[in-house]
Amino acid sequence: MSMITRRHLLLAGSALVAAGSLRPAFAVELAELLKPPTLGDMALGADEGAKVTLVEYASATCPHCAEFHKDAWKKIKADYVDTKKIRFIFREFPLNDAALAAFMLARAAPKEAYFPMIGVLFETLDTWAKNPAEGLLNIAKQAGFTQAKFEETLKNEALAKGIMEIRDAGAKFGVEGTPTFFLNGEKFAGRSFEEFKAAIDPLL
Repeated sequence: MSMITRRHLLLAGSALVAAGSLRPAFAVELAELLKPPTLGDMALGADEGAKVTLVEYASATCPHCAEFHKDAWKKIKADYVDTKKIRFIFREFPLNDAALAAFMLARAAPKEAYFPMIGVLFETLDTWAKNPAEGLLNIAKQAGFTQAKFEETLKNEALAKGIMEIRDAGAKFGVEGTPTFFLNGEKFAGRSFEEFKAAIDPLL
């Protein structure tokens, strides 16, 4: 994969529409789904082998993903993830170059900064996505990036390949749009906290 250029990011700024995955639920092989990718999984909450595991495939430029993370996710995190009742795994599923660049920067940041950076990307999506080249640089600087590190990260073909491998694997599991969730291996079409709570509680 060629490096992401400033032109790619500018062109990607207008590509923000992502369809949610609302097809009928189906199950995948849980062990296969939970197999960590080459780059490793970004997870929060309970350890591996948890009774309940929620996997989310998302794109950094997806307004539906941003809406979920601004609302339902905060309640899920407080009630189930921070209390280590469940394990949450976030998987990158970039829908355009801007999303790929955003995820590359998050992966290149210190590990403890990954989820805070993802949060900032979703919280400020309407702002940074208007001019991804400038917007992502500003966010990266907040995470300690220099201009040189920013540019170097976006030229890291191995990192880009690793993220696209995660996306390709997601597609094999039936991910067609974002956000797509798997609850203990079953595709879950809910979006609200109440829907997640109704599905999670019986599994605990």
